Amino acid sequence: MRSLSRTEVRAVDRSAIDEFGLPGVVLMENAGRGAAEWLLRQGRLVRVVVCAGKGNNGGDGHVMARHLQLRDVVVDLVLCCKPSDLTGDAQTHYNVLSRAGLPGRVLGEDLSADDFRSLLAQADWIIDALLGTGAQGVVREPFASAITAINASGRRVLAVDLPSGMDCDTGQPCGVCVRATATVTFVAPKAGFDSPGARSLTGPVEVIDIGIPRVLRDRVLERR
Repeated sequence: MRSLSRTEVRAVDRSAIDEFGLPGVVLMENAGRGAAEWLLRQGRLVRVVVCAGKGNNGGDGHVMARHLQLRDVVVDLVLCCKPSDLTGDAQTHYNVLSRAGLPGRVLGEDLSADDFRSLLAQADWIIDALLGTGAQGVVREPFASAITAINASGRRVLAVDLPSGMDCDTGQPCGVCVRATATVTFVAPKAGFDSPGARSLTGPVEVIDIGIPRVLRDRVLERR
């Protein structure tokens, strides 16, 4: 399967939405549900900590949290932004969680760094849904501290789409980067995964189908 650059990833989403009329909120639902189902297949799962940013990657994490809770997993949702900073599809899926009684705690506000580390230590898996394919440049706070705590936790980590802090195109760490046990990525591998040393950050990579039309998938993956 061909790997996709940051620009190509954006183009796939835009084509699915604009050309085929598939709403972004549905793509996010499919992505998050597929990632949650992959995690549930990995064995006994009691507790997870979902670490979510404010973009679409965080929205994927919100969907995962809902589906994991539906399967009787204890879910702690940690936000690296205020809920009021969320927009678009990520906001939609967070609102569902909040109304269902699973609001997130904001790191550095109603969740201290010490309490965050304590939560991570109790998790069977940590979900890294902090930064997605669009992130570029050196990782800033509060993401840098969150990533450092995740890496120091000693727990299994599932990266959503790519490890937070990895450049989508080059596979290089942007300062600090999540070291994932495994990565679930959407539609196709990302270009950076082919770079030397990237596997030490991604772990094994599983490609998740998000329901884009086959004609779009074939067109994108066959393009050279």
